[in-house]
Amino acid sequence: MTKLEAIDERRSRRLYLNKPIEASHLSKLNDLITIYNAESGLSIRFVEDGSSAFSSFRKSYGLFSGVRSLLVLAGPKDDPYLKEKVGYYGEMLVLEATMLGLGTCWVGGTFDSKSAIYQLTENEALVCVIPIGYVEALSFKERMVHQMVAGKSKSIDQLLKSDSKLPEQYIEAMKAVQKAPSAANRQPVLFKWNQGIMTTFTQDDEKFNLVDLGIVKAHFEVATGVRFELGNPARMLP
Repeated sequence: MTKLEAIDERRSRRLYLNKPIEASHLSKLNDLITIYNAESGLSIRFVEDGSSAFSSFRKSYGLFSGVRSLLVLAGPKDDPYLKEKVGYYGEMLVLEATMLGLGTCWVGGTFDSKSAIYQLTENEALVCVIPIGYVEALSFKERMVHQMVAGKSKSIDQLLKSDSKLPEQYIEAMKAVQKAPSAANRQPVLFKWNQGIMTTFTQDDEKFNLVDLGIVKAHFEVATGVRFELGNPARMLP
């Protein structure tokens, strides 16, 4: 499976099998985490047993079951691009996990954010967590949620404003953008193709919009091999 195929395959999974990730898969994920942290300045961590973050019904509303391991997405409080970086590198790890046959789910609020398991320093901020692990076949409830979300996805015309015909490779990239997860499936990130220049941007008026911006930039890059600069708005790099 390629990363582009993983974009099609990925689903938000909430029901997990309470068993450890096999050593070879964990080694690959930890190697990537080391690389991504060095590249980004983030402090992403893998927590073998993060079940306590989802053990309270009051915090998780009973939406999750069997959660064992977590990706903790954190970084320096003073990094102006913290949320965007978390979205970009977190989604790259999600796609890698999908390629390894593991389930994941972006979680921004329905977990215990005060747990000691995160081991944050006073200079770090926790942005999101991602439960990660083995899952069974999609349950009826998960299939229904996915169908509801997919049915509400925005069209390419709603996500992109263009002054001319878009090159084919960017049309394919926008299809990947359509499949990017976002908080409450709001899909707040928009694109503009103007005089041969692609830019992307979002309104910074919701807690996770900049995380969604990073996720979308990751999907666009996976589809085209072309990266966007950091920031909001941001231009596509040459």
